[in-house]
Amino acid sequence: MQDNNNMLDFFASSISGTESALCDELRELGFSSVRLNRSGIPFRGTWEDGWRACLESRIAQRIQVLMSRFQAPEQEALYEGIMAIDWIPFITPLQTISVSAVCVGSGLNHSGFVALKAKDAIVDQIRKYDKNQQRPSVSKNDADVRIFIYLVNNKATVYMDLSGDGLHRRGYRQQTGDAPLRETLAAALLRLSGWDRKTPFLDPMCGSGTIAIEAAMWASNFAPGLLRKRFGFERWANFDEEAAKYMRELRGELRGAVCRQIPRIQASDIDGDVLDLARKNARAAGVKLSFKQRSLLDLQGSSSRTVVVTNPPYDIRLGADSKLRHGITSAINRMHGWRVGILAGHDDYRKFISAPAKENLEIPNGTLKCQFLVYEVE
Repeated sequence: MQDNNNMLDFFASSISGTESALCDELRELGFSSVRLNRSGIPFRGTWEDGWRACLESRIAQRIQVLMSRFQAPEQEALYEGIMAIDWIPFITPLQTISVSAVCVGSGLNHSGFVALKAKDAIVDQIRKYDKNQQRPSVSKNDADVRIFIYLVNNKATVYMDLSGDGLHRRGYRQQTGDAPLRETLAAALLRLSGWDRKTPFLDPMCGSGTIAIEAAMWASNFAPGLLRKRFGFERWANFDEEAAKYMRELRGELRGAVCRQIPRIQASDIDGDVLDLARKNARAAGVKLSFKQRSLLDLQGSSSRTVVVTNPPYDIRLGADSKLRHGITSAINRMHGWRVGILAGHDDYRKFISAPAKENLEIPNGTLKCQFLVYEVE
């Protein structure tokens, strides 16, 4: 296990528009030097802090550790800069690696070439160090060590990814409907809605159940990474038995912090088959929800204040016509005294919901441009 007296710089990447939610989450979790930033949130800590972020963050897409920054106006400088990083603790010829690059406004403007030169530098270092002159192999889809290079205005920033698979892959979603919502986006919407984790909660168009399941996990303080078999850093060369013991103990502590007393969390949908998928996913996640097959159009508000967060169908994927959108807005207008958050892919929602939006955030859902609208319905 690494010497943890040295503070490291980490970067938690996020979906565009959810940075403030991720920033609030990381501060709430007790991480240090958390700063609001575009496309993700920097923070500082020890190796164990990076591991804990993988286990506990609901909103981060990935957790990366900064390895180096250097000027790289041409390929020789890039090669030397990568060679100057000590890769030996993390990579042996037994590990597989992948290198990805993004280039913006730089002399080296081909991401594939930058990734290839960086890979060459890494394997040359490992081969030089190994007594048998062996080198690690490249794996595009399932590498043990993943390296990311951001080359912006000729300055290279090099990260190693602690996550492995993206952190949205919790491990509970066995099956999805036609338009699945990423778990990390669902978690961000819940926080951005202002839900206090005490008020009853409803997703009336739940699909495969992601939003409601994430709500139950958040309310019960169930760390999302507990369902993962392992993370990327657990495949690194320096992840020894001491580190593995620490992770077992940390997972045990987090399991012990789970709270079973949560507010009523409901998930409903008009499609009985997709509701069955939601039930299966909830069982896999180990959370208890209240399920009901019904149309949102039949939903009536009640005197019991409820928070609604939902992802209605969009024209592009699920054939939502204007009649359905108007029916949805009419139903929302009947939810008197409720708070409603809707990830809207169409302007009709703003036009026909009577209450002014308390929040109007541009947040993409995959490749689709959407707005997250939050209302206090009077």
